[in-house]
Amino acid sequence: MKKLTLKGCGTALLTPFKADGSVDYEAFAASVDRQVEAGIHFLVPLGTTGETPCLSVEERIEILKIAKAHSAGRPVVVGGGTNSLESTIESMRQLEPYGPDAFLIVVPYYNKPTQEGQYQYFKAVAAATDKPIIIYNVPGRTGANIEAATVLRLARDVENIVAVKEASGKYAQISEIIAGAPEGFSVLSGNDDETLSLMATGAKGVISVASNVAPAEMVGLVEALLKDRLPEARKLHHRLFPLMKNLFVESNPGPAKYACAKLGLMQNVLRLPLVPVGPATENIIDNTLAELWK
Repeated sequence: MKKLTLKGCGTALLTPFKADGSVDYEAFAASVDRQVEAGIHFLVPLGTTGETPCLSVEERIEILKIAKAHSAGRPVVVGGGTNSLESTIESMRQLEPYGPDAFLIVVPYYNKPTQEGQYQYFKAVAAATDKPIIIYNVPGRTGANIEAATVLRLARDVENIVAVKEASGKYAQISEIIAGAPEGFSVLSGNDDETLSLMATGAKGVISVASNVAPAEMVGLVEALLKDRLPEARKLHHRLFPLMKNLFVESNPGPAKYACAKLGLMQNVLRLPLVPVGPATENIIDNTLAELWK
C-alpha cells in the first residue's frame, strides 16, 4: 500500500457542462491547469461539488483521467462513496485502473447507520482496495454523523484509512479527533470558513469549494497556517470569509459555478435536480467577487 499523508489545500473540483448538458472536458482540463498554476496541493474530482451523482460511469472515468493527466504530480483524491457497500466497491473498481491516489468515501447517506455500522462499512471499504481512504463526514447531506470515537477507532485499526474530511461543523467533535489522531492521520476541514480555526488547533488542511474561485488566495491562507504565520492567516481569512460564506447561500455547487462562469472559466450549467442560482444570489456573488479583487 502506498502511504499518503494529506495536507494543504485541495480543491473539490466543479464539473463544467456545455449548454447541451454534456460534460465540457476542455473546460475541466483548463480548470485543473488553473489550480496547478495557483499552487494547489492536491485535487479532488468527483465529489459533491462535482455533481457526481449526476455523472455516468464513463464521464467519471474521463474526468479522473483528465485530472491525473493535468495534475503535475499532485495527489488526485477521487470521490467513490455511495450508500451501499457493494456499489461503493464497484465504483472504486471502475475508477482504480485510472490511477487515483486515494478515495474520498462519504458516510453512507439516507440509511442512517449506527456507529458500529459505520465502523464496519469503512473497514470493509478499506479492505477492498490498497488505495488510501479518506472518510468524508457531512451529516447535513447524509443524515448521519460519524462520531470522534468511531473515526479514531478506524484510524487506529485500519492502515489505509489515512484522513477524515470533517464537514459536520461540530468543533468539539473535530477537536477530539485532532487531539487523538495517530501519527500520519490527517484531519481536513470540509468547510472553508472553519479552515482557520481547525488548522490553528492542528488540522492539516482543507478540501475547499472556495478554491475553485480563488485558488491562489486559499493556498496562501493554508500555507500561512501550515507555517504558523497566524497574523497573515487572519488577514487572508477575513478577506476570503465573504466568499466562503456566500458560496453557500444556495445549495453547493450552484453559487460556485455561477462565480466561475462570471470569471469565464465555464458555463453556468448544472444538471437536474440542481438549477442555476436565482437573481438575488447572482447579485450577492457579483458583489462578493468585486469586493474580493477590488
